Amino acid sequence: MTTNTQTGTRLDEVARGIYRISTPLDVMPGGFTFNSYLVDDEEPLLFHTGLRKLFPVTLEAVGKVLPASKLRWVGGSHFESDEFGALNDFLAAAPEATPFGSEIGVMTCLNDFADRPARGFQAGEEFSLGSRRMKWLYTPHIPHGWDCGVLLDVSTKTLFCGDLFTQPGGDMPPVTESEVLSVSEQMRGMLEYFAHATGTSAILTGLADLDPAMLACQHGSAYRGDGAGLLRELAARLQKRYDPPSP
Repeated sequence: MTTNTQTGTRLDEVARGIYRISTPLDVMPGGFTFNSYLVDDEEPLLFHTGLRKLFPVTLEAVGKVLPASKLRWVGGSHFESDEFGALNDFLAAAPEATPFGSEIGVMTCLNDFADRPARGFQAGEEFSLGSRRMKWLYTPHIPHGWDCGVLLDVSTKTLFCGDLFTQPGGDMPPVTESEVLSVSEQMRGMLEYFAHATGTSAILTGLADLDPAMLACQHGSAYRGDGAGLLRELAARLQKRYDPPSP
């Protein structure tokens, strides 16, 4: 449903108890969506705060599901303004919420930026929201950022995959079952925002082994389908592109 007619912000349940909050902005031809994901449980979690300037409309959307004061976890994939720009605004609105990210992210950025101490998760660390468990996967430089990580909801097999499978466009359906690799590869071809890291293929293959049923993308539609297949195909394409030519 549309939660703000002026900005076009939408709130949609894309998996059990998981809500995509999406606002389109004209930052590129054809538009571009900025998504946050709200996980409703005994200890509600918000993954990606959105840009600071979008805080009022993101807060408004959260309020359609639960009072923002009930949030207990607020974090993101890596330290950029669309992941953490509104962090301190949300911490003010949710006095009992803990900011979180990777251990590296907390050490290098979050504990300086956040208004209260952040929780840094180790690779593979799990934590409970109540009825569901979340698992942090450390993914340095994938697609970019030393501090980068993604989050798995173990119960629904939803992978909050950050900037992986970024799709352009301002009018995007909340969920798609059409493969998103082709369009995201076109986007990467235009901007080349992936880091060139030696461990990329192994990390992507490790994510594929989790067999995600949904890829909760930060930009564009959430993808429901063969997430493992898309991750393995992305790994193969990157490996082919970055492998040095044979002598």
